[in-house]
Amino acid sequence: MDVILIPLLNIISSVIQLYIWVIIVGAILTWLVSFNVVNTRNKAVYLVGDICYRLTEPALRPIRNFLPNLGGIDLSPVVLILVLIFIRDVLSRIVYGG
Repeated sequence: MDVILIPLLNIISSVIQLYIWVIIVGAILTWLVSFNVVNTRNKAVYLVGDICYRLTEPALRPIRNFLPNLGGIDLSPVVLILVLIFIRDVLSRIVYGG
């Protein structure tokens, strides 16, 4: 059982780490677009922004509905990253045994 379970949990942990980076890139890109540092008329910027939005929005939307409205401050990426780090740490405890 450990022959399959440990590599599977390692792959899941790696996917969680990649997803955390997608959330960070999406948040930074959103800031850059809102401060007019980059322009979404550029196809590469639009493509990266669209991919990040499509990957992160299904996970961020329920968190945004749960959190109170703080004006222009969106804390949902921070909450999602903290939850993902918790899940990743739980998986690493399972794999490496405490």
